[in-house]
Amino acid sequence: MGLLSAESITVSFEGKNVIENISLSLNEGETVSLLGVSGTGKTTLFNILSGLYAPDEGKVYLDSEDITGKAGKISYMLQKDLLLPHKRVIDNAALPLILKGVNKKEAKLKAERYLKEFGLEGTGDKFPHQLSGGMRQRVAFVRTYLASERAALLDEPFSALDSITKSAIHRWFLSVMAEINLSVLFVTHDIDEAILLSDRVYLLTGKPGKITDEIVIRLPGEKCDRSPMSSEFIAYKEEIIKKIGIL
Repeated sequence: MGLLSAESITVSFEGKNVIENISLSLNEGETVSLLGVSGTGKTTLFNILSGLYAPDEGKVYLDSEDITGKAGKISYMLQKDLLLPHKRVIDNAALPLILKGVNKKEAKLKAERYLKEFGLEGTGDKFPHQLSGGMRQRVAFVRTYLASERAALLDEPFSALDSITKSAIHRWFLSVMAEINLSVLFVTHDIDEAILLSDRVYLLTGKPGKITDEIVIRLPGEKCDRSPMSSEFIAYKEEIIKKIGIL
């Protein structure tokens, strides 16, 4: 059993299974992606893992504790940054700590430290609309990290960004992940993104959605050195395309 694990998760709506018999795990310090086309139940599964809903069948565990249907145990970052527009960046970043009961001054000091560590120094007094899309996603990630410094769920966190911005934030994400001990499970429909960022990739296919494969990514060198043009990278991409069945 990993840091976060799901066992035999099944969810149905109106008598039809949306996801069926899904088991997965996330180990300490790993980045794992859940890859699949639209309609396979990726977001439904994340809603279960985060405790927003309870499954019809199955259990979710965090450090061997049953957290099925219990929200607030794992941080959850959605596709949109959802920063509060009327609050400054520092207040947005510090919000999870304040909600946990941390003194406001102490929460801001800690948030400021992580803004600097995550490459956002000098943005604390700005409002979200004054930042680029990529910078807003960074602030959202800081907030997600401060909500839970152990495990986080990211639901297509970079999909709204243009390709140039996405490439830059991928490099930023890899550099940050090399420094912090955060375990991340993220949803994506971007095969390159999954290979680039992940230690392992789960393939979610079909209706109802089922995990049909688990691919361990072993590429030479560090993650930050991975190139989508390398023969090894392309081989993984071809393998995934065939297994998903989109060709």
